[in-house]
Amino acid sequence: MFKNLTASKFILSTSLAIMSYIMLTKYKQKYTEKQIKKKMSVAHFLSLGYIITILIGTFLLMLPIASKTNSMTNFTDSLFTATSATCVTGLIPFQTFGHWTIFGQIIIIILIQIGGLGFMTIITLVFMFFKKNIGLYNRTILMQSAGSYNISGVTTLMKRILIGTLIFEGLGAIILTLCFWKDMGAMAIYYGIFHSISAFCNAGFDLFHSTNGSLTEYYNNPVVLITIMLLIIIGGLGFIVWSDIIDKRFKFKNYHLHTKIVLVWNAILIVIPAILFFIFEFTMLGQDGHYCNYTIGEKILNSFFLSVSPRTAGFNSINLNELTSSGFLLTIVLMFIGGNSGSTAGGLKVTTFVVIIMNLLSSVQGKEDCVMFKRKISNTIIKQASSLFLAYLGLAVIATLLISSFENFAIQDIMFEVVSALGTVGLSIGISGEACIMTKVILILLMYAGRIGALTLFDALIKNQKDLVLKKPEGKIMVG
Repeated sequence: MFKNLTASKFILSTSLAIMSYIMLTKYKQKYTEKQIKKKMSVAHFLSLGYIITILIGTFLLMLPIASKTNSMTNFTDSLFTATSATCVTGLIPFQTFGHWTIFGQIIIIILIQIGGLGFMTIITLVFMFFKKNIGLYNRTILMQSAGSYNISGVTTLMKRILIGTLIFEGLGAIILTLCFWKDMGAMAIYYGIFHSISAFCNAGFDLFHSTNGSLTEYYNNPVVLITIMLLIIIGGLGFIVWSDIIDKRFKFKNYHLHTKIVLVWNAILIVIPAILFFIFEFTMLGQDGHYCNYTIGEKILNSFFLSVSPRTAGFNSINLNELTSSGFLLTIVLMFIGGNSGSTAGGLKVTTFVVIIMNLLSSVQGKEDCVMFKRKISNTIIKQASSLFLAYLGLAVIATLLISSFENFAIQDIMFEVVSALGTVGLSIGISGEACIMTKVILILLMYAGRIGALTLFDALIKNQKDLVLKKPEGKIMVG
């Protein structure tokens, strides 16, 4: 039935996608800003927006033209792939190159771009292009999704996001194209663009079909690996950090507290894990036998790549199944921490992790306040960080227990896949492709929760209660 596909099917599928977005725009314009605000909160709007984007992507990936088999891809696998792309995760039920056609791959990379920048960012950029006014409600949504400090500078931030994205993805695409040209000729242009977007958006999707997957063929190519690492790091810094660096240039002392924490702790979370990976994987203390043919430079290069990629990117330059137990656990920890707030990355977020650690140290030292860079951290932020940590940890534990109840995989492998999904990382040891439908559904929900944020998800699901006028008396309990 679907064997004789023509160009008309390509045109039809593309038209359906355009019509879907036009219908969504018309629906949005049907109501006034005041009416929309009454109907849904910011959390509801963001949650619904990602769901609609995922469903449109699922529909397009189900089309026969998207599959190399010229047949419809089942709903579950299409939904899994669309969710993974939109939530910039990288977990896949089958190889991207092996199953999806050019049309399917383009749909995936569009979803990655939308998910990485945020669907509201894309809509706003379209509005700005056509010189449409951006209302207060939309500005509020943008402020929350982009991590902006104030509502007044949102449009300027959007312009900087667009320009920065074009510059970094463009440079990355050029460099990668030149690196791939020798092996694949003109096709290197397509590969360069695809992997540049995937890396910058911290998605981890790749078009390679090597035995060990991802970038294992380029383990000894410093230009490819360093380019990918830089794209991951820059994309994961956060848009508000970009804006702060542009405004303050390179005067570190003038940066906002958030920017200072992000820059310092990102450096720490890159260098220290890289040293540990070098010890665990590339010395006599680790699995030197697997990599005895590596030069010292290749060992250092891959140690840094192992440190950077788990921070929600999902690329791998060595076979993950050969990691030592120590390296395996360290990877899980890095995946759980993730990138930075208001960026293309997912996970618990670096700032959240730092606030928890510094508050713990302050408590141990008997200090009343948690102070970083001569600034006090408010109790509200500490509560939010603690809530996020418990929410992510709870989701990871519950998901691991559920999957282990109807799968025969080792518990550590299940935990790896769960944290990878929740942190929107995409590193996998093969469970996603072999899992049953229930496991895939759980992973889909985890990827979705990890992208929009656990607190945003809970806020959307739980009806807000009005504060009571009378406050309850305080009670004393013993902790620790």
